[in-house]
Amino acid sequence: MSSPGSTRELYLRLLSYVRPHARAFALSILCMVAAAATEPLFPALMKPLLDGGFGQGRSPELSPQFFAGALVAIFLARGLLSFASSYLVSWVGNRVVLDLRAAMFARLIRMPTRFFDDHSSGVLLSRIAYDVGGVTAAATTVLTVAVRDSIAVLGLLGWLFYLNWKLTLIALLVGPAIALVVRLFSKRLRRMARESQHAMGDLVHVLEETIECQRVVKVFGGQEYEARRFERANQKLRGFNMRQTVPAAATVPITQMLAAVALAIIVYIALEESISNRTTVGEFASFITATLMLLAPLKRLTDVNAPLQRGLAAAESVFGMIDSPVEEDRGTRRIERARGGIVYDDVSFTYPTRTAAALAGVSLEVHPGETVALVGPSGGGKTTLVNLLPRFYAPSGGRILLDGHDLQDLALESLRANIALVSQDVVLFNDSIRANIAYGRMSGASEAEVIAAAEAAHAMEYIRQTPEGLGTLIGENGLRLSGGQRQRLAIARALLKNAPVLILDEATSSLDSESERLVQAALEVLMRGRTTIVIAHRLSTIERADRIAVLASGRIVESGTHAELLAREGLYARLYRIQFATEA
Repeated sequence: MSSPGSTRELYLRLLSYVRPHARAFALSILCMVAAAATEPLFPALMKPLLDGGFGQGRSPELSPQFFAGALVAIFLARGLLSFASSYLVSWVGNRVVLDLRAAMFARLIRMPTRFFDDHSSGVLLSRIAYDVGGVTAAATTVLTVAVRDSIAVLGLLGWLFYLNWKLTLIALLVGPAIALVVRLFSKRLRRMARESQHAMGDLVHVLEETIECQRVVKVFGGQEYEARRFERANQKLRGFNMRQTVPAAATVPITQMLAAVALAIIVYIALEESISNRTTVGEFASFITATLMLLAPLKRLTDVNAPLQRGLAAAESVFGMIDSPVEEDRGTRRIERARGGIVYDDVSFTYPTRTAAALAGVSLEVHPGETVALVGPSGGGKTTLVNLLPRFYAPSGGRILLDGHDLQDLALESLRANIALVSQDVVLFNDSIRANIAYGRMSGASEAEVIAAAEAAHAMEYIRQTPEGLGTLIGENGLRLSGGQRQRLAIARALLKNAPVLILDEATSSLDSESERLVQAALEVLMRGRTTIVIAHRLSTIERADRIAVLASGRIVESGTHAELLAREGLYARLYRIQFATEA
């Protein structure tokens, strides 16, 4: 729970996103102030209307045309000013949302891999898509309501003091009681708003998983199970929303009841004074009208607490993401094109969620231009070992060198510019084939270069058959392509990058026999003169590797050529025979 000090800091930080649009916001405030200033004019008009506009004492200067024109002018001015302020506030609010979403996304794409391991995609989507929307009310709407209605209340109170200061003081006695009610409900509103945001993240997570895994849901009959999961998440969200409703809804009637008591006392005293001829009919009507007009802005001012607390809870979530540490990059050394010498020097690594080490004292040297294959049982540490190379994670112990430079001393941009990756989990974007091959820093590649990379990956065979060729949209994660076509597209992307260090994590896993043969030939051309680390479960694909390292339980237990390892009759030979027998 935030302290008052932190709440103030949070709100001031929120307003800092309004500052770039200060002119539009200031103009909206000015329109609001002018609109609020018209509030006391109507009750002020009631006094001369009743005292001098009717009966025998009617003043000749106060003609019916004057009163009719004044009424129209007051409400016309108020309407135009209210429209202008509402439009400007909405413009500023949407700009604030745009700026906050941009800041959140800019932070998101620079988060370390561990951040994504710890946060579900549904929660992150909820923060950027929904939480930031709640901030708008606190940043703009709440402030404008507070300014407009505060000025209206002050103006009406000023008129009331002018008419009868004693009665006005009675009206003000309800102020502390209203403030106490608002304060009591604020804490619960903020807490429930915070829990509601978390529940929304869980709901989006369930929804996202069901959409992504819809084929598995259908084949394994998981519709009822997913429906129950969604129902639980939906009910949880509804529960927190209803818990917000109780304090939000109770604030207004309690406030109105306090105001009604004060109004009843005022009416009683005013009637007593009227009987004693100390108050004219016009003064009394004007006083009651102004008092009744006070109720609407007071109601809005008490109503504003709920969106304020929701907005501050959303701001906590938004700024929590914006303030999350990005990938650590203390490296200052830059290299142009690496030769490709890689050294793992007594490297250890343990995932935060596990007690057993994923890597335990691994030492491995890969010479420039050498192809080293990593094999071994599942969970042996192969993927972890290659994930340390682009610095997706930092080693818990030991160090990794590239051309004699510690990876921690290299700038991330420079390091990753020298590495290409083709993973077994092919990642493609809902864009054209050309954009997926010439992605990121390669987006400026010429048409000829893109075609050459696609030809080398044997992808042009099916690209030419698509309606728009390289301009064909492939759908979310390439759903309009077969598994083999997606894999070849990812290989074409790596070919186009032309990096000196190449990581192949089961790069041919999704290909049929014919496609695998063609792509394997393309990969052999690609690997010439490059340092290549290959993770392979199908041992037949790495028989011609310069060296094979066998990992088990986070350690390298064997190393050598295919023939040498078979001759040793160790773990590699046993795995090879099991796989050979299975394939046969």
